[in-house]
Amino acid sequence: MTTARSNNSGMAAAIATYTMWGVLPIYFKLLTTVPALELVGWRIIFTLPVCLIITAALRQGADLAAALRNPALVLRLGLSALLVGANWVIYVTAVNAGHVLAASLGYYIIPLINVLLGTVFLHERLGRLQWLAVAVATLGIALLAWGAIDMLAVALTLAVSFAIYGYVRKVTPVGAGPGLTIETGWLMLPAIGVAAWYGQQPAGSSMALDWHMSLLLASTGVITAVPLLLFAFAARRLSLSALGFVQFISPTIGFLLGHFLYGEPLDSARTACFVLIWIALALFCWDLLHKARMNSHSKTAPA
Repeated sequence: MTTARSNNSGMAAAIATYTMWGVLPIYFKLLTTVPALELVGWRIIFTLPVCLIITAALRQGADLAAALRNPALVLRLGLSALLVGANWVIYVTAVNAGHVLAASLGYYIIPLINVLLGTVFLHERLGRLQWLAVAVATLGIALLAWGAIDMLAVALTLAVSFAIYGYVRKVTPVGAGPGLTIETGWLMLPAIGVAAWYGQQPAGSSMALDWHMSLLLASTGVITAVPLLLFAFAARRLSLSALGFVQFISPTIGFLLGHFLYGEPLDSARTACFVLIWIALALFCWDLLHKARMNSHSKTAPA
């Protein structure tokens, strides 16, 4: 009963996490008048206080202090901070420039890049279906390069930056809360500098435009920290196969928003690319589910 409840709560948290990330384009579309770099600056500034509040509420102050006493760990989180900061800038720029489909494609590609990173750097072995999924996705990317190079550049930049970020965080022994707190701490001074620079421009700071804009910018801290906290909660309670399957909610929502809500066109090359990416993800998920089922049978089989 306890395991079932844990799985149910983990699944609910995972669905909530990826749904939040999926609808982020709607939120950022409300901030299209804010330059992407300034928006990311305010996002970082308002994320750090939320992280500190969450850390205090979860009584993880000792974990944060221990991490800060480890110079190698702090430096590694500086690298992950650089990667996630660059990813945020690229993502916001893409969404506000009307490239929601490109952003969606980028996040579809991430799991496949993670497979390659795991194979090369963590010596993980791929099954036949996983290799087939990688090959199908590569074909889709090649078609996109041939027919829509502008979309490919955004998608691959997003995918590579976040995949490497995920790899760095995977090999860094720190919890999600303390890790995000230190990352935003690394980015705080540049973020303050960016916000101050925009404040000195003739147009002035976006925070000073009106109360509505100020509230939207201040809320970026919550919409950044809360999904990451829910993700950490889900990751402790779900199997890798279940979590991997749920994660495709986010780019699917992005795809639907880009095409049906914002009217971004789908030519033949882009349509073929998305279809091949979906086939690759179906193969990838099928392989994960099959392995999880086999492992479950082996554990319950009589000795």
